[in-house]
Amino acid sequence: MHRELVERKKWVEEKHFLHALNYCLMLPGPEAQQLATYLGWAMHGVRGGVCAGLLFILPSVFILWLLSLIYVWYGTIPWVAAAFYGLVPAIIAIVFNATLKLGTKTLRNPFDWMIALSAAGLIMLFSSIYPLVILGAGVLGWLIRGRKQVQPAQLPEPRRPILILPLLRLAVICVGLWFAPLVALGTWLGWSSTIAQEGIFFSKAALVTFGGAYAVLPYVAQHAVEHYHWLNADQMMHGFGLAETTPGPLIMVLQFVGFMGAWHQPGMLSPLLAATLGSLITTWVTFAPSFLFILVGAPFVDRLIQIAALQAALNAISAAVVGVMASFALWFAFHALFPSGLTTLHPDGFVLGVGLGAFIALRRWQVDVMLLIGICAALGVIYRLVL
Repeated sequence: MHRELVERKKWVEEKHFLHALNYCLMLPGPEAQQLATYLGWAMHGVRGGVCAGLLFILPSVFILWLLSLIYVWYGTIPWVAAAFYGLVPAIIAIVFNATLKLGTKTLRNPFDWMIALSAAGLIMLFSSIYPLVILGAGVLGWLIRGRKQVQPAQLPEPRRPILILPLLRLAVICVGLWFAPLVALGTWLGWSSTIAQEGIFFSKAALVTFGGAYAVLPYVAQHAVEHYHWLNADQMMHGFGLAETTPGPLIMVLQFVGFMGAWHQPGMLSPLLAATLGSLITTWVTFAPSFLFILVGAPFVDRLIQIAALQAALNAISAAVVGVMASFALWFAFHALFPSGLTTLHPDGFVLGVGLGAFIALRRWQVDVMLLIGICAALGVIYRLVL
């Protein structure tokens, strides 16, 4: 986006692009889609924001729906299953590498390390308290580090006058559109149905997804796998691999979770219809809040990013996200290395060996993720069907 919109087309100024990015990093939800929405708003107002935000995710919605359907129809074919088996160590390596990269940038002092280690320990012991961990980190950052005075950067003048009444009307419309499909499905299918439960759960998840997909996945994976039983740990990793191979934000993996949950628990609907509705409501409630945050909050960006205490809270949340990601990586690795639990002390040799090799390839040679996924999938086929 920076190369196309700032450098080549010159539609957006450099400093305004950076201020928009900083604002999106302060918000829960997928920052890439939020940035696209903001830039559309900056150029063409509300219509531009809606258009840019929707078109940013629509291709991956259709592609991932098709891949999910192929997965449930053909995923048990031996060579397909072997390829997905090969994806598992690749995904583990990708998550560990992402954790280290973010940790290197984020953990700059003992306070950050304390937040990260505390978050990792709490999530390992109590996976359901992820929202409280994020909230607590933000409060600590605000109270302990936020008192330090930070010199604000030179900011551009606000581009539009702020009119409160139109913003309130826009907020009501956004909230109504966010919840309308959920209320309709809950009324039709019952609030205890899987599809309605997915809509409720992912609405809550959308409000605490600071740090993007890697941060929210521990919360989603442990609830979807261990509490709701919408899918198993291997399927969760397979969905992660599918999301890595599609255009659009990585958080689209949540659509796969919604698809699989409704496919396995369709209720009175056919599995295909239920899975389609489950994937759509999951995607809708994941991204709808972003339009609310951007379209209503964009006029205040230049003011918000000057608040030092808010920046301190965000930094503390980023440190907590590193800890959450570390717990997520360990959770994935444990389930992959010991698929039957600790009934045997012998880890899966293929996952261990290929996972270490993939991690080294990412860290030392910066191998392209798509290439790495393809190589590991091929190794899975060779290992399962040839050797």
